[in-house]
Amino acid sequence: MRIDLHTHSLASDGTDTPGGVLAQAARAGIDVVGLTDHDTIRGWEDAVAAVAATGVALVRGAEVSCSAGGIAVHLLSYLHDPAEIALAELMEASRTLRMRRARAMVDALAADFPITWDDVAAQTGDLSTVGRPHMADALVAAGVFPDRDHAFERVLHASGPYYIHLDAPHPRDVVVAIRAAGGVPVMAHPFAERRGRVVGDDVVADLVDHGLAALEADHRDHSDANRAHARALAIHLGVPVTGASDYHGTGKPNLIGENLTDEAVYEALIAQGTLEVVHP
Repeated sequence: MRIDLHTHSLASDGTDTPGGVLAQAARAGIDVVGLTDHDTIRGWEDAVAAVAATGVALVRGAEVSCSAGGIAVHLLSYLHDPAEIALAELMEASRTLRMRRARAMVDALAADFPITWDDVAAQTGDLSTVGRPHMADALVAAGVFPDRDHAFERVLHASGPYYIHLDAPHPRDVVVAIRAAGGVPVMAHPFAERRGRVVGDDVVADLVDHGLAALEADHRDHSDANRAHARALAIHLGVPVTGASDYHGTGKPNLIGENLTDEAVYEALIAQGTLEVVHP
C-alpha cells in the first residue's frame, strides 16, 4: 500500500477542499491518506464523504501546534475521539493564539507592504486557522513576491523581522491529551532545521516517555542528515518512523505521495487509535 499520513486542506492552510485532497491522492495512486489540518477537524466530514468516490482510505487526524522553550513543535494526532474535551480545548487554545499572532504579524507587515487583514482573510478557507501561509499568499497576490517560498525566505521565516513566537501548549501536554482522547501522537518533521530552531533529543525522549508513538523522518524539509538523525533517535527510543508529503495543494511544492509510510508501521499505529480508518 502507498500511505501518505500528513496532508492539509482548505480547512487550514491548504488549497484543496478536504474531498479534493482525497481526489488528488487517488490521482497519485495513494491508497491511504491522513488529513491533518492545523488545530482543527473541520475537514473530516467532507473528507469522509469523498472516500467512496475516490477509493482512498482516510485516516482522520489533526496537526496540533505546540511550543517547547520557545521552539515550535508540531504533533500529528491520528484517530482521536473528537468529543474528548481536553484535546479539543488544547486545539481551540492553539487556534486562538494563532489568530492573535496572525493579527499582530499582519499589522507589522502592513506597515511595510501593501496588504491588509482583509487581504489575508481573503486567502483563507477557514478564518479560525489563519497562518503565515495565508500572509504569504496575500503578499503574492499583491505582487510583492512570486510565490509562497519567496515570501517565507524573505520576510516570514522564523528568524525574520516580522515573525512573532506562538506561545502554544507544551508538546508534553498535547501528547498526554492525544493519548487520553484515544489518539496516536506522531511528531511531525522534528528536525527540519531549514524551518528554524528545533528541539533537542532530550525533548523528543521526554515525549516518547509520555506516549509519543513515532517520529516523521521522511519529509521534504528534512535533509539527508536530518532523516538519518530521526531514524537513529527513533531506534534508540524504540519507536518507528513515518514518512509523508505535508501536502498543501498549490500552496507549497510538496507533492502528495512524495514520502510514504511503511505499511507495517501504519498498521501498528492505527491499531492504537480509537476511531476506525474510513475505508472505501
